[in-house]
Amino acid sequence: MFVQLLCTVLVIINLCDDVSAAGRPRHIVFIVADDLGWNDIGFHNPDIITPNIDKLAREGLLLNHHYVQPLCSPSRAAFMSGYYPFKTGLQHEVILNNQPVCLPLNITTLPQKLKELGYATHMVGKWHNGFCSWNCTPTYRGFDSFFGYYNALEDYYTHVTGGFLDYRNNTSPVTTDNGTYSTLRFTDVATDIIERHNQSQPLFLYLAYQAVHEPIEVPAKYEAMYPNIKTENRRKFSGMVSALDEAVGNVTETLKQRGLMDDTLILFTADNGGAVDAYGNNYPLRGGKFTLYEGGTRAVGFMYGSGLQKTGTVFDGMIHAVDWLPTLTAAAGGTPVSDRDGINLWPSLSTASPSPRTEVVYNYDSHPQPMQGHAAIRVGDYKLIDGYPGLYPGWYKPEQVTSSLNTRFSRDSANQYQLFNLKDDPNERNDLSNSRPDMVKKLAARLAWYEKQAVPPNFPETPNDLSNPALYGNVWSPGWC
Repeated sequence: MFVQLLCTVLVIINLCDDVSAAGRPRHIVFIVADDLGWNDIGFHNPDIITPNIDKLAREGLLLNHHYVQPLCSPSRAAFMSGYYPFKTGLQHEVILNNQPVCLPLNITTLPQKLKELGYATHMVGKWHNGFCSWNCTPTYRGFDSFFGYYNALEDYYTHVTGGFLDYRNNTSPVTTDNGTYSTLRFTDVATDIIERHNQSQPLFLYLAYQAVHEPIEVPAKYEAMYPNIKTENRRKFSGMVSALDEAVGNVTETLKQRGLMDDTLILFTADNGGAVDAYGNNYPLRGGKFTLYEGGTRAVGFMYGSGLQKTGTVFDGMIHAVDWLPTLTAAAGGTPVSDRDGINLWPSLSTASPSPRTEVVYNYDSHPQPMQGHAAIRVGDYKLIDGYPGLYPGWYKPEQVTSSLNTRFSRDSANQYQLFNLKDDPNERNDLSNSRPDMVKKLAARLAWYEKQAVPPNFPETPNDLSNPALYGNVWSPGWC
């Protein structure tokens, strides 16, 4: 009782924000939604039914300028490493099934940092940080347990991608879940972890849902929640979001039943913007997944729970995916790393005070065909895009998704620079590059400084024949690099 009262007092003066209400390190649940767009959530779009997520966001800390990468693997690498992907070689597209590539093994990951602090660390869902060697996989990168898959584009029911199974419990293939919808299965595994957890030890649960990435698949009862949506796949996609919302609600309910909720900090984020060619939506933001525009990089996100002193608040400071490693390490009571791109934002987030981050690098990709855009930087209110901005440059309302493939931005027609004032023009409709050459010069010089720190993209163009799952019982498996 004395420790709890002492920490209650000390939190007010920001000296005890690394422990929970119980006076010990707080539990952390890090939830990632795959390809969830800005306009695909109830607190941005009332047509989407997400009461559980909306309640957490409304009663927590809404992250209004939270940036991620325009694609999956780069964002997940940033979450785990605290480095911009152009410094780890993962800035180009995503890690493909047959590429001998993974997050560099010399990097201490977020779960490894938390294990050093005494945490039990568990991962459920999508990895996508490479798997060619066992040393690349989750249980060798800091997680005590792993249930999920290594790649992308899984079938939600068969758990097959590229013609072969990609589904594991720790290191063993799971062959008994054919027909089980992954959103529901991952939630069952997550709630079981919570129910079995020893409450005397802090818990880190990284819950990286497959939802709402394509393929567009959902049980009929969730699709039926949207009879007014006429486009079939947008209707199904919306059902996928509501299934995800129900899943998040089941996780939080389990935390409550176990008496852990008051001592738990929840972080929820998308890994990139919605895929406009797969029925995701980011309106009114420009673009989507595969672009450097805000629709591809400004992610839905919020925090809820232990350590947040001002709830029901919108946090307008800049945040980037690289910040979560030092920030969550600090929230766990550890010493934040200071040798990476990430900044410890816990003092700012816990008190809803201004963010020390003043600039964000969206990406730098020197590959001759940068599908998701070449380079961009934000400094203060201004954003500069250098060269090709990515595949989908428009503003897409939900019922316009079927025509999005016809509006790709030609690489040949892209101006060298585009400049936007995001404070005045958050939807990037007014290019200022001709009227503000001084600002273009300033931001281009800053971007050039970062480009000097980049390593070449680690993106082998030739598939590795040893990756063939037929050599490993028709299962995507490590052991070939």
